[in-house]
Parts: sequence; structure tokens; C-alpha cells
Amino acid sequence: MAEMISFHLDVVSAEGKLFSGRVQSAQVSGSEGELGLRHGHAPLLTAIKPGLVRLVKQNGTEEVLYISGGMLEVQPEAVTVLADTAIRADDLDEAKAQEAKRAAEERIHSSHGDMDYAQAATELAKAMAQLRVIDIVKKNYR
Repeated sequence: MAEMISFHLDVVSAEGKLFSGRVQSAQVSGSEGELGLRHGHAPLLTAIKPGLVRLVKQNGTEEVLYISGGMLEVQPEAVTVLADTAIRADDLDEAKAQEAKRAAEERIHSSHGDMDYAQAATELAKAMAQLRVIDIVKKNYR
């Protein structure tokens, strides 16, 4: 079987570099939908929304990360995910994410202005994305 052509992927956040290495492919939650990335992808700069980064390393193993949003840059030989926050899926706390979701929903229902509503909606989207990532990992990797 022919070996997949790989490319370099960096996933970084304000806390530091979460992943740096060669991968066969990556999937990222873009602002317009899911993006599948392989070697030779057209150059691209786009916003990313809260969701996951699923990567397949050169050895074929998969890793899933949660990102809270940020930017994606695709160059001919390298891809960079600049995340606001990035957490390994295994490090996510389901109870904490459920509580954040509940608190955000409560804030949405009791908001008295556009700014309160917008902030609560953002927090809700992040909590729901964390829960989706946790669910994906439970179904596919355990």
C-alpha cells in the first residue's frame, strides 16, 4: 500500500503549541462548514468556529482536539490552526461542559440586551462544541 503524502500541521493557542508534526490529513470546523485537509490543498485563510480538529498522523493514528475558534492558514506544505483555546479531547470535562451549557442557556433566557445575549450565545456554542467533541470521541475512540 502506498504511503500517504503528509504535510506539517501546527495547532497553537495562547497557552502554547498543542500539536506540531506531520499528518496525512486533518479535519477542521470552518466558519462555513467542515474542512478536510490533505497535502496539496489550495492556500486558504479562514475563520474557524468552535469545534474539533481531527488529525491522522503519519503512522495512521488519529487524535482529536477541541478548539474554541480562531483562524486557519493553509500553505502548500504547512497548515496552521491558530486557536483561541485548544484542548485535547481526552482532557475535556463533560460535567463542566454540561454546566457551562446550562449556565449559557439560562443567561440567554434572562438577557436584557444584545451584548448579554451575544456573549451568552458564544458561550453556548463553545459548550455545545465541547460536548460534540466528547460525544465523537466516546463513539469512535473508546
